[in-house]
Amino acid sequence: MDYSHQTSLVPCGQDKYISKSELLLHLKTYNLYYEGQNLQLRHREEEDEFIVEGLLNISWGLRRPIRLQMQDDNERIRPPPSSSSWHSGCNLGAQGTILKPLTMPAIQISEVDAPAEGDQMPSPTDSRGLKPVQEDTPQLMRTRSDVGVRRRGNVRTPSDQRRIRRHRFSINGHFYNHKTSVFTPAYGSVTNVRINSTMTTPQVLKLLLNKFKIENSAEEFALYVVHTSGEKQKLKATDYPLIARILQGPCEQVSKVFLMEKDQVEEVTYDVAQYIKFEMPVLKSFIQKLQEEEDREVKKLMRKYTVLRLMIRQRLEEIAETPATI
Repeated sequence: MDYSHQTSLVPCGQDKYISKSELLLHLKTYNLYYEGQNLQLRHREEEDEFIVEGLLNISWGLRRPIRLQMQDDNERIRPPPSSSSWHSGCNLGAQGTILKPLTMPAIQISEVDAPAEGDQMPSPTDSRGLKPVQEDTPQLMRTRSDVGVRRRGNVRTPSDQRRIRRHRFSINGHFYNHKTSVFTPAYGSVTNVRINSTMTTPQVLKLLLNKFKIENSAEEFALYVVHTSGEKQKLKATDYPLIARILQGPCEQVSKVFLMEKDQVEEVTYDVAQYIKFEMPVLKSFIQKLQEEEDREVKKLMRKYTVLRLMIRQRLEEIAETPATI
């Protein structure tokens, strides 16, 4: 294979490739479908490698609870460039940044010090409206899970409290709470991660779990392409989820990418999926017809071999009656 032909191919799995021209056609259709939305994808070439990047929608299909991590006292979550809500198109590649703990004393404010424009969550105050009161609501934390929940000794300024609220990620509005840190996300609820076409399935899983500071190991989960017909196709560790989404088409009414437990879901082939949504009486009629067809084939074979057996017996008798010649 010459080099020019090799560079025109884009990997879409282990020993699986697609031509760059064909992928560009799929990508054009994909972007037309999401025209004017943040789910449009971009492509570029880097060191002769064709790379597609953008947001990938992933639906939650968990049957068992997950556990949120707790945050280290000295570690904060850096906000992505875009919104960080569960349903928004946010940049999920953001990592936590370690900052020194705040040691600023409590600051008294007067009524003239109004909060900045756009601040939706003012700090709670005491009955005199002067001194900020520390929140009792636990925060979405990020460290090991087995440490106890500790209250911070330092009083935060109102601006610091507002910044922490804005920087939290949530799962359907669920922030970390030590009483409800173990819970199950609503089935079918949608999130997204910013990835590129060179990221494999395990890398996407780790990125998604890190976004919401989920303690469970990525080894417990898998990504499935689920069709409305009932077909379920598990993405392999060597597959590229963004490429798989592009090739499946943009319409999520036809197929979606689900995060599910590895040991709770079985793949469903296209042939099996055709019969899943039929009612039981219809399925029974299918089985009856198949049994009738099977009986006809059995009878046909029995007649065929019965005739063949008679012919063999007749031939043997003729051979036995023929005198032996010297």
